[in-house]
Amino acid sequence: MRYLTSGESHGPQLTVIIEGVPANLEIKAEDINTEMFKRQGGYGRGRRMQIEKDAVEIVSGVRNGYTLGSPITLVVTNDDFTHWRNIMGVAPITDEERENMKRTITKPRPGHADLIGGMKYNHRDLRNVLERSSARETAARVAVGAVSKILLEQLDIHMYSRVVEIGGIKDEGLYDTETFKQNIDKNDVRVIDESIAQKMRDKIDASKKEGDSIGGVVQVMVENMPVAVGSYVQYDRKLDGRIAQGVVSINAFKGVSFGEGFKAAEKPGSEIQDEILYNSESGFYRGSNHLGGFEGGMTNGMPIIVNGVMKPIPTLYKPLNSVDINTKEDFKATIERSDSCAVPAASVVCEHVVAFEVAKAITEEFQSNHIDQLKAQIEERRRLNIEF
Repeated sequence: MRYLTSGESHGPQLTVIIEGVPANLEIKAEDINTEMFKRQGGYGRGRRMQIEKDAVEIVSGVRNGYTLGSPITLVVTNDDFTHWRNIMGVAPITDEERENMKRTITKPRPGHADLIGGMKYNHRDLRNVLERSSARETAARVAVGAVSKILLEQLDIHMYSRVVEIGGIKDEGLYDTETFKQNIDKNDVRVIDESIAQKMRDKIDASKKEGDSIGGVVQVMVENMPVAVGSYVQYDRKLDGRIAQGVVSINAFKGVSFGEGFKAAEKPGSEIQDEILYNSESGFYRGSNHLGGFEGGMTNGMPIIVNGVMKPIPTLYKPLNSVDINTKEDFKATIERSDSCAVPAASVVCEHVVAFEVAKAITEEFQSNHIDQLKAQIEERRRLNIEF
């Protein structure tokens, strides 16, 4: 599987083309849209999430509800484009029209791609950078992940995500798989420990009142993954490495770990390595899951646990210092749009990014021309864990 996205934040639409989805997989737009709407929720989101109602239209690759094996095209229309038609239109405009728009951006915001993107692509109007570098693009990636999740569900592989920390307020709970998956989305900060949910809301409110923003930590779980997906033979075939790249490619994500993650640095090996056990019913399994489901870049049959760190959103109502690219004068950075906290929504994005990487690895590992062929091979691999 592979995909490309296109589209700008205030452009007419986001477009995704996904290739490599097996044929005969049942897909409905409403199932994708259920995931899309999750991305727009969460405490701390800004006003634009109330304007845009992201919904996917499937325009190719699916016939009568089933995939054809050919590329799938998904379109997300930007309802707000009506107000941006003159600024973001495709047709050429005169210099006078450009001047009258008065929307040229020459003042880069700290923490955004504005300045460096302008340097790289020689844009004197930084809107040409920020429109594409915007986190709006994650809507398209959630659509890809939603298709991936539909595929994974057919293989009895399940995805879940939650918030672990917001602004230093942490959910210290260690949850088994059943508790994890049964407590998703029970509140608007997506935290399992209900007792700290209000503390997180209060922290978000305080940050917004101060014109600031806060980040946090999210966690994704993949349940019932077959063993030995990925490989140790080359660096770029290690599945945990590929998931890590996918996670840190999400806007504002600055760190990723698996299982115990950075806590592993504090403990002796005897407390971190997962002991290997065996019984005739389950086959090989581990007595713990400190390593987050990976050994040697390959899945070991335990749940995959991915932790992602999101920095505070860089667009602030309490703007920081910057420099105008034309006048070279200091100024206070302008506000384009801002959420005070997007960590709950980011957990949804992270879940879907991981879903794609897992689905991609599976379609590479096994023959996947059509869904029945893939199901049969997955079942054969699961028997390996017992019969090896």
